[in-house]
Amino acid sequence: MRLVKDREWILSLLGLSLLLWLICLGNSPLRDWDEGTIAQVARDIWRSPLGSMRWLYPTLAGEPYHNKPPLIHLLIAGTYSLAGVNELTTRLPSAILTALGVPLLFLVGRLSFNSSLPALFAALVYLTMLPVVRHGRLAMLDGSLMTFFLVVLWCLLKARHHQPYALGVGFGLGLIALTKGMIVLLLGGIAGLFVLVNRQLNLLRNPYLWVGMCLGNAPAIAWYVAQWLHYGDSFLQINLQSQTFNRLIEPVEGNSGAPWYYLIEILKYGFPWLLFLPGGLYLAWKKRQTTWGCLVLVGTIIYLVTISVMKTKLPWYVMPIYPFLALAIGAKLADIWQHGYFQPRILTGFFIVFAIAGLGGGVYFATSDPQPVLIAMSMVLAVSMGIVAWLVNKRDRRFIPVLFSGMYVVLILLMSSQSWIWELNENFPVKPVAELIRAHVSPGTKVYSSIAYSRPSLDFYGDCQVIPADITALETMWLNKSYLLLDSTSLQQLNLPINQSLGEAEGLILIHQ
Repeated sequence: MRLVKDREWILSLLGLSLLLWLICLGNSPLRDWDEGTIAQVARDIWRSPLGSMRWLYPTLAGEPYHNKPPLIHLLIAGTYSLAGVNELTTRLPSAILTALGVPLLFLVGRLSFNSSLPALFAALVYLTMLPVVRHGRLAMLDGSLMTFFLVVLWCLLKARHHQPYALGVGFGLGLIALTKGMIVLLLGGIAGLFVLVNRQLNLLRNPYLWVGMCLGNAPAIAWYVAQWLHYGDSFLQINLQSQTFNRLIEPVEGNSGAPWYYLIEILKYGFPWLLFLPGGLYLAWKKRQTTWGCLVLVGTIIYLVTISVMKTKLPWYVMPIYPFLALAIGAKLADIWQHGYFQPRILTGFFIVFAIAGLGGGVYFATSDPQPVLIAMSMVLAVSMGIVAWLVNKRDRRFIPVLFSGMYVVLILLMSSQSWIWELNENFPVKPVAELIRAHVSPGTKVYSSIAYSRPSLDFYGDCQVIPADITALETMWLNKSYLLLDSTSLQQLNLPINQSLGEAEGLILIHQ
């Protein structure tokens, strides 16, 4: 009977997560940097002849691409071959893989808690965490990475009673290595340390584990060997040194931050669930001898400390910590549901603030940015948080399902809007400029621009390589009869004839002799 109920929860979680991750998935342009870059690599694979081996030796704008292994790029290329090249097909593989992480987290929680309730609450927390949903919908690697890591954890826990499941540990680690390379050492180390601290030493004597490690990691090892044999030391210098180990000791491409950078990231986007995180971590410490307590503490501490001491800081590096935080928060919510231990005055105050923030957001969107879906989102936030505050004040445990329901509807509305990728508002829209380029420039042509930085999304939509250049270089490129994409100031500085203009979009002028 319990298995039937668990199966119902798994199917329900799967349906809810697929709806949230797939709704209006293609309604916004691709984002710089990773989305534009990954889409270009995938399109290069899709366009290449079958015998070109581009699937094994991927390229970016015709040049060898050494940044990351090509698993996700290959999946995107596959969707291109089935349904064409667009935003939906670009994001679809990552979104589906991330959505699968929700029922997987339930399964991990079910085994580690040995109870359905905290596992269900943990999965629902994970389902309604804004960073998990938003980054998981993007054509990036981190959502898939988390799902593959959950496969590793589930197989580790399952292998305690069914030895053949240990095969999945190696295959999960292999998928991680083919997705994001050497991070497999960190995540594999966390899994190994958990086994040791939790005293699951019998697992180390399980022959299926070592067979799985060999078979599962063989494709990743073969890919790295193939790159080295094909490209030589240049691959090792770029992939292993510049793009991997240098990030530990220096800020690559200027992406630096303080040691508490990721704590701030969690604080910025973790509400309302962060209200229950201190209690969840305290509960994990009290229960550190249990499987779930050990898993939460080992995963949270090791991963957070490691990324905090790294010199390179990027917001999405924090993503793999969210499954551990969700487990801790789920345990705390289950404890509240079963025993009613919480501080109603403090929580009531916070939820009143959230309700007021929702009302303020509704007024702002109604007056400054009249998108009906965002106005509705703000009203749902205000009403649901108001009800939660009222229930909390009455010490009514039903505030928990109301909170889950409210957050889910809020996220559904946000993802249905044009604003879920808010970084797009930080710069000029690329699509009008790309249409101008495509109308006059042959695919694959190099266009030199006065824009001070590269925009991979512009390269993708324009199907050309738009290269930043200073005034001196632009002058030389003009004499070489290259295409130039200039702002009005640069056009005046170069003193070029305006009759050479091919068109203008977003304040940028395309010219050619």
